[in-house]
Amino acid sequence: MQYSNNYLNLKNPFKSFLMAGFECADQQNAFGERVDLIKLTGHDRFINEDYQRLKSIGITTVREGIRWSFVEKSPYNYDWTQVEEIIINAANHNIQIIWDICHFGFPDDLSPLHPMFARRFSHLCKAFVLKYRSLVPEGELIITPINEVSFLSWLGGDAKGTSPYCVNQGWEVKYMLMRAYIEGIEMMKEVDPSIKIMTTEPLVSIIPQDTSDPDSVLEANSKHREQFQVLEILTGRLCPELRGKPEYLDIIGVNFYYNNQWTFPGHQFIPWNESPPHPSWKSLHSLIEEVYTGYEKPIVISETSHPGRDRPKWLSMIQNECFSILQSGLPLLGCCIYPIIDRPDWDVTDIWHHSGLWDITDSKSLEREIHAESLEILNRFKLKTSELKFLF
Repeated sequence: MQYSNNYLNLKNPFKSFLMAGFECADQQNAFGERVDLIKLTGHDRFINEDYQRLKSIGITTVREGIRWSFVEKSPYNYDWTQVEEIIINAANHNIQIIWDICHFGFPDDLSPLHPMFARRFSHLCKAFVLKYRSLVPEGELIITPINEVSFLSWLGGDAKGTSPYCVNQGWEVKYMLMRAYIEGIEMMKEVDPSIKIMTTEPLVSIIPQDTSDPDSVLEANSKHREQFQVLEILTGRLCPELRGKPEYLDIIGVNFYYNNQWTFPGHQFIPWNESPPHPSWKSLHSLIEEVYTGYEKPIVISETSHPGRDRPKWLSMIQNECFSILQSGLPLLGCCIYPIIDRPDWDVTDIWHHSGLWDITDSKSLEREIHAESLEILNRFKLKTSELKFLF
């Protein structure tokens, strides 16, 4: 389908189409241990060098998180030391930051089901904008209040994988996270009405295990549609008592990984790398079309990567999908490789995923080693996107 692009006269708010994300989760893992991936990857120590590396390959837009548990050690008392360091280094390298207020992780005394969760979060949001604007009075400020509400609701509300370590409470956790999300937006817009909100939610495909069973088809479709509950609540279509509004959604970020497509109810993963393609695998282009049709907002691929040796093949596929999306006229504003630097597993931190552009093979020195095949693909990716006339 060829789209008539209503966004061609609008300026893309991002400095580069290709983006990089630094893993910034600070949550309590499945064992109740606090995991700080900024510290474990050394990004807090090597931020200047990390930004230099990005500049050298032409990436000037970055996703970073403030780490709520690090910033707010006691209620309503904030330590912005490392946030200021990010702001200063970004300015020195002309790097644009897309800010996560809460990636994964809350202070020790809070969980989404705590009655003070939304109030504490909204005050944190306001304090962040005040701090940021005291240092950077002008320019775009693009914020993701809470990253992957859908996944976080499942992980903490159904799978006992993080706080609040529940089962069968996924909706309750999602509801409370979205209450905080919207109250946070309200507080931020009181301080700076110009801020833009970018959601970052998983982009999935759930299909029926038995297509001949009408009940199975209906149930699978219902599960598939659940991925849009966050957008529905944020825009006020669902749970209007939470005060969502259409103007609270500026940019839709979609997080797309190799294991984002499965059957229901059997949860059998649909392979992405078969040749010819698996008949049930849905292209990224087709999934983004579905998102745009429902909400008509600009879209960013806010996270994508693949662990291990299939990295180059995955990046090549993402590159081709991006070109197809852009050529169709859909307003795709960027694509973020996440994480750009290697990261350890949340629960078993001596296992490294090797999914970034730079690997870490020594957990003591944390020396970054470029993955040459991936770099070659990203260089081609950058060259081709710079040639396309569909970017705004």
